[in-house]
Amino acid sequence: MAEEKKGFILYSDIIHTIEKLTDEQAGVLFKHILKYVNDLNPECEDLITEIAFEPIKQSLKRDLLKWDDKKQKRSEAGVAGATKRWQNIANDSKRIKPIANIAVSVNDNVSVNVKDIYRSFAHLSITEDEVKKLLDKHTITQINNVLNDIENYKQNTKYKSLYLTAVKWLQKNEPTSEGISPEEIKARKYGYIN
Repeated sequence: MAEEKKGFILYSDIIHTIEKLTDEQAGVLFKHILKYVNDLNPECEDLITEIAFEPIKQSLKRDLLKWDDKKQKRSEAGVAGATKRWQNIANDSKRIKPIANIAVSVNDNVSVNVKDIYRSFAHLSITEDEVKKLLDKHTITQINNVLNDIENYKQNTKYKSLYLTAVKWLQKNEPTSEGISPEEIKARKYGYIN
């Protein structure tokens, strides 16, 4: 039997053979079956046990082949399912739209074109005007990072407005009066950085 297989099927129709045996012979046959399924390679002590065991042995071999086949198919199905999930994840990441196409021109003053800035995911979206408001206080990198964080946050379905959530998250990430962000303070507190 297979090493990881812990059970076997003994079919009820062998009763017709077993009833023709004495209780002692039936006990010897049952012990022989248990030794066989535990890979102890038993030798038949008498002809009666050998004759009674042969059809049982053949059904055990057929069942083992079916079990191996089923195990192989389940393994292949598991690999195929995992591959499909990873392909879906990869395809989803390719569909993510960039947060902005920014045109920067440097003369005496800097102008940023936020015409194409737009982000939408799940049930949330942010308009170009809302992004313009955010750009008054924050850099495009900060906005981009916060929007990515919100999108990847597992509980983002509870939010009603992407703009208001972004405002709150950006305020939470603003540097303190010493110029150190709250995350950096936490990282220093727990010894991640000096």
